Amino acid sequence: MTVLILTGEEDVTADMVVVHLNASSVPVVRLDPADLTAGAALSGEYVHGSFRGHLSAGGRLVSMNGLRSVWVRRPGVPAARAPEPSAWLTEEASQALYGMLRGSGARWMNHPDAARRARHKPWQLRLAQRCGLPVPATLITTFPQVAREFAERFPDLVVKPVSGAHPQDPPRAVPASRVAPDTDFAAVAYGPTLLQRRIVKRADIRLTAVGETLLAARKATPADADPDEVDVRFASSATDWLPVEVPPRVAATVRRYLKEAELAYGAFDFAEDADGTWWFLECNQSGQFGFVEVETGLPIARTIAAWLARSAPGEPGHVDDRRTVAP
Repeated sequence: MTVLILTGEEDVTADMVVVHLNASSVPVVRLDPADLTAGAALSGEYVHGSFRGHLSAGGRLVSMNGLRSVWVRRPGVPAARAPEPSAWLTEEASQALYGMLRGSGARWMNHPDAARRARHKPWQLRLAQRCGLPVPATLITTFPQVAREFAERFPDLVVKPVSGAHPQDPPRAVPASRVAPDTDFAAVAYGPTLLQRRIVKRADIRLTAVGETLLAARKATPADADPDEVDVRFASSATDWLPVEVPPRVAATVRRYLKEAELAYGAFDFAEDADGTWWFLECNQSGQFGFVEVETGLPIARTIAAWLARSAPGEPGHVDDRRTVAP
């Protein structure tokens, strides 16, 4: 049984997982959907009530019915590198590839439907509330007057992009920033704006969830930190990430979140306040983990590899792993 990784050729984070899969003698095939019709190929046959599908990538041919799991890591736009790319070809390639894979019976990290839904930050915030995770008071609006009234109730605010674009995704990336006390919010009318009560944090928390296994890291906020640096992704602090134990209540609510979201993987960001409360900020369903593993030594790549290689429920050797990894 083979593990299929959908990602670009130059993906160091995926390489970290492949090393562990290779060490366990688990067959791996990497395919970038962008290479379809230009280095990668597919075929699916529906005859006599059965399905037979094949993928070809990197000189290897794999049966879709022989896939153990599919890791949707950082796939390119289907057929983007075709000799004559087009929106039509991209849609056709996407329908063919993901449509066939959906019928393969493989386990997903994460299923495309669940991942697409989980990207929406407003949906994340509501799910987090329902699961019992503390969520800072948040407003998403295009009404200037509503924004002004919210600022009166919560004077110390930050503004964030609703889409949550990553710093490595210019020019869309916009850091979370503090809102000036004299802001009139008139510009809110020109686009949805996310305002959130600022958590005076003593640390940032990155919790990486792989199946039932939770691995968390903590980055303390220096006493002399600039209070206007609220986005840890852009902060100038040299404080290291260190392993931290996940509080039992947080572990239970995170696992509930994953179950409700139908996610096998999630990178959760929390802000820890002076009382030790972990405030939910977001969950990136395909968030990076390499920097956390490098700094902390947490076995994230190995845990992902083990999940991808694990037999499906009902297969010989299946193990239901439920762990919270302590430092």
